[in-house]
Amino acid sequence: MTTTTTDSPAAPLADEPSSPGLIHRRGRWIDNWDPENPTQWAAVGKRIASRNLGWSIFAEFLGFIVWQLWSIVVVQLPAAGFHFDTTQIFWLISLPSLVGATLRFPYTFMVPRFGGRNWTMISAALLLIPTVALGIAVSDPGTPFPVMLLIAALGGFGGGNFASSMSNITFFYPQREKGYALGLNAAGGNIGVAVAQVAVPIVITVGAAGTVNLSLAGWIWIPLILVAIVGAYRFMDNLSNTKSDFAASAAAVREPHLWILALLYIGTFGSFIGFSSVFPKLISDQFPTFSTFQVGGAAITLAFLGALIGSLARPFGGRLADRFGGAVVTVAAFGVMALGALAVIWVLPMGSFWAFLGAFLVIFVATGVGNGSTYRMIPSVLAARDGVADAHRRAGNISTQRKTAASLGIISAVGAYGGFIIPQVLSISKTSTGAYAAAILGFVIAYLVLMAVTAFFYLRRRSSVAGQRV
Repeated sequence: MTTTTTDSPAAPLADEPSSPGLIHRRGRWIDNWDPENPTQWAAVGKRIASRNLGWSIFAEFLGFIVWQLWSIVVVQLPAAGFHFDTTQIFWLISLPSLVGATLRFPYTFMVPRFGGRNWTMISAALLLIPTVALGIAVSDPGTPFPVMLLIAALGGFGGGNFASSMSNITFFYPQREKGYALGLNAAGGNIGVAVAQVAVPIVITVGAAGTVNLSLAGWIWIPLILVAIVGAYRFMDNLSNTKSDFAASAAAVREPHLWILALLYIGTFGSFIGFSSVFPKLISDQFPTFSTFQVGGAAITLAFLGALIGSLARPFGGRLADRFGGAVVTVAAFGVMALGALAVIWVLPMGSFWAFLGAFLVIFVATGVGNGSTYRMIPSVLAARDGVADAHRRAGNISTQRKTAASLGIISAVGAYGGFIIPQVLSISKTSTGAYAAAILGFVIAYLVLMAVTAFFYLRRRSSVAGQRV
């Protein structure tokens, strides 16, 4: 267990003139944080939480951009003089997701170890490594594939940010507002995928005279990363009650429902990040004439619409889960995802890009809603399992809250493996059958199974959380 410094309490910060029960210390540490205390929350808590949420969103936004840069870059590699086969391309797309998912496990425990503000600074600084490396590597068509693969793997630093960011923010908000706050935090990060998919094609083609300045795909994000580091340093806070609790973490790992929820999150978030990363490639393969559109001297792609819509839908999924319970919303989300995937299979032989795009956008909306609702289920289910009455609105004691924070990170890590699984399954389908339909049919079956799993464990009258709205 880590310990905080014992500096003498300092006066409240200038933007918190009155802090009921709070103690502010050097290094922007805050003692006695209790968002469930209505007096503290109304007086200063909500303002402090909102400020930290804003900078957390910005840092996570950049993390997702860096994480998904290679999904955009690979489509432009031929124009930059690189020649890789289909299997190599899909490895460049999927490896950042594999590394990012794996990094989420240690990142989950970094906030208790270093503090939310401090770790946000560190994790943002780490994003400079893959962006600089990408900018250098893609400027030389002679860069060998193993080097490119290693640099793509470094993009996983951006994927790890999500776990620490969500773990941090869950401590700042009361249970009744966790769904919306976590949804906003996640959506702010998720939307980075859409922004990257819009910005990178424009930046690398403007003024490139028929070719691409592909190195700019890395360089353009460096100033914003520096802003995130400085912003976290000046405006974020560390909470002393986020101390490492290995007993709680071990309890989380032993909790069967953690793994059930992680499976559901593979289906929702894994689908979102997996389809977001391959969507530019799918459009390029199936509808090459619609891969990019020229607007003036810039090229844009409509692939960003999937990530954008999925990101915007996420906080609404959290809000719906706050109101109706996450399980009901998650069941509905999986049902719509299955229908959307069936629609993709149906429209592929038609050769209609717009029907293909519409079917995929249905999937993206459902993944976004499902992301928010599944993540909202986590604190409720764990509180209910710890015997908390009205677990949908009450977080339980600090031990339960710490177990929840650890679970959020672990589940986010497991779910992110979907970002590796989906591209690899699509790659196998493409290389073995020459088409993507077999893989998409497999996804339909998976979504129906996950819908049944959700209903069985969380909506059944005799389930272990029966009587609770989770």
